Amino acid sequence: MSEFDAIFVGAGHNSLACAAHLALKGWKTGIFERSATIGGAVQTREFTLPGFRHDFGAMNLSLFAGSAFHRKYANELKAQGLEFAPVADCFASAFPDGRWFGVSNDLEKTATLMAAFSATDAATWRKLVAAFPAEAEHLFRLLGSPMSGRALAGTAWNLWRKKGIAGALETGRLLLSSPRAWLEENFESPHIRATLATWGMHLDFAPDIAGGAVFPYLESMANQSFGMVLGKGGADTIIRALSGMVTSAGGKIVTGADVAEITISAGKATGVRLASGETHTATKAVIAGVAPKALTGKLLPNGSGDAGFDAAMQQFRHAPGTMMIHLALDDLPDWRAGPELRQFAYVHLSPSLDAMSRTYQQAMAGMLPDEPVLVVGQPTAIDPSRAPAGKHVLWVQVRMLPAEITGDAAGKIAPAHWDRVKDNYADRVLDIIETYAPGLRKKILGRAVFSPIDLERENPNLVGGDQVCGSHHLAQNFLFRPARGYAGWNTPVAHLHLTGAATWPGAGTGAASGYMLAQQLGVR
Repeated sequence: MSEFDAIFVGAGHNSLACAAHLALKGWKTGIFERSATIGGAVQTREFTLPGFRHDFGAMNLSLFAGSAFHRKYANELKAQGLEFAPVADCFASAFPDGRWFGVSNDLEKTATLMAAFSATDAATWRKLVAAFPAEAEHLFRLLGSPMSGRALAGTAWNLWRKKGIAGALETGRLLLSSPRAWLEENFESPHIRATLATWGMHLDFAPDIAGGAVFPYLESMANQSFGMVLGKGGADTIIRALSGMVTSAGGKIVTGADVAEITISAGKATGVRLASGETHTATKAVIAGVAPKALTGKLLPNGSGDAGFDAAMQQFRHAPGTMMIHLALDDLPDWRAGPELRQFAYVHLSPSLDAMSRTYQQAMAGMLPDEPVLVVGQPTAIDPSRAPAGKHVLWVQVRMLPAEITGDAAGKIAPAHWDRVKDNYADRVLDIIETYAPGLRKKILGRAVFSPIDLERENPNLVGGDQVCGSHHLAQNFLFRPARGYAGWNTPVAHLHLTGAATWPGAGTGAASGYMLAQQLGVR
């Protein structure tokens, strides 16, 4: 048995960031991870062939690069080997009519491409980019602050002082709007609308879901203004750097250590019991980086003592699932719309807002979508070190998909467990990509497919293949993430805290949940 100041259940990047901060402030920290590999959904492994490094889940590290944690610990992270690969050509969409549009960090380049679709939209884009710094101040302050009365009051006061009542209401309206509402108000070209709307689908915001407009807005404006960032050699560069910070400060990370139970005494979390029978005590905090259902369903077998909290954790809603297809390639895709697409980090394949809406509804109904939203990542276009010389990897994220299949919208695949249909569905995905990039299959050297159920097997936090660990719809976001009264990473059990994407401020690689929790624990 070992004694720690803080024990962490799970070694995702939020837990690692929290542990690193606490360890550097003198806390004795212990991290117990069930898997053989730390990092949660942020991992990079050779899934296909030796020398081809594929990001398991997260690929874009822009949120981490711009995070408060990185600002504070940039030197320490760099000393532990953190290295970024900057991206100038961030994201693009290819369309069935042979056209394409993309956003780069060069305003003239983006505006010129946009003007080919609509001169009016190009003018609107310039105005939005010019106004972005002032708007971003308030949005980033909101998204980077705790959901406490004091923090919210400060954000509201600053917003009112800088923008007045009318301006503050416009910001509030953006936060409540659907992607379609915002896009149709600002852009006339359906191609431009579709290109930007896909960022809502990276979470679980189909075009007509209230509260989703802010994500296409922030991602497109930030990419235009700052560019994007990938991890040099793989997204796991942040995991290796964070773990190095923890261990160099005296923290302990144990893999292959499945936590069977969080121990409680007199209403206070006191430590953990491993599946092996080992017990470890925590004098100040137990921090669970798990999906809410696992907290009260497994780690607290007798519940938290608060029936309302326990019910809220079990009722926590997950987003539709995803499939990941990793390809080792002889060369990048030859995009029919133009060779310029080969230099973009992401190429989205989803032709319209209506197609996205249909895909979302099909997935929610348990159907295999006939035309899923495809996010095609080309990391080796930016970072050749991820593959042998002259070779490439392709990162294909398939959104949205059901965890349990009741039918096929295309009528071609009989409903069955994902283990039986995943390869057939992956073939459908490759067929779609082939229509945009003829000859792709001839370039494939190796392939690895992870169905929604495979993703959950790899990481139980990805319930049903939900890579964002919980719906971000308004009823489960802000003050309601993961549940009303518990947006401060707290639980009814003293000294027991939640962290990770299921908690405020949600999914992404920004480590804000873990870092803000560390500060809340009284360690600035």
